[in-house]
Amino acid sequence: MTSNPFVIETELTREPGDSRHVDVTVTLEEKLGTDVIAVPAGDVVELSLLLESVMDGVLVTGSVSGIVQGECVRCLKPLSEPFDVQITELFAYPETLEDQPQGEDDEPTPVVEEGAVDLTEAVVDAVVLELPFNPVCESDCPGLCSQCGFDMSQDPDHAHEAPIDPRWAALSKLVGDDDRS
Repeated sequence: MTSNPFVIETELTREPGDSRHVDVTVTLEEKLGTDVIAVPAGDVVELSLLLESVMDGVLVTGSVSGIVQGECVRCLKPLSEPFDVQITELFAYPETLEDQPQGEDDEPTPVVEEGAVDLTEAVVDAVVLELPFNPVCESDCPGLCSQCGFDMSQDPDHAHEAPIDPRWAALSKLVGDDDRS
């Protein structure tokens, strides 16, 4: 049918209450996430799903899990964290949509096509929305020194001399090297 790994054959009758459990391992062809944190292309995500036949279509519920990788936005150390997010999506039978008016602002309702559901959008939305906007290695990560880039977690007392106030900086030229001691 298609090479999209997120397309799942429902194998359900249209009898409400008919259901089946599906476990799928998907190797990603493209990264799933943002530039800062993502599941890299080539990694796998695990889907554990329950497909249920309902009056108007197929209800898909379950979880998506895997490992995201990125870097701490404060200290730039690499991160690797497991995730497990829930998805719930109703896929309508095409003939049930004919009776429902669609407004301009309404998102298109996903449909059951040729006995299969395409979970791509549901998985991407669930995973990306759960990723931290600014990932950190630890909640109290001190980050890097803003002046020299030193990792503040190695020495929290790291400090520099106070800079000379720019309004007084010209006076330092008047003081000779021998007068500074």
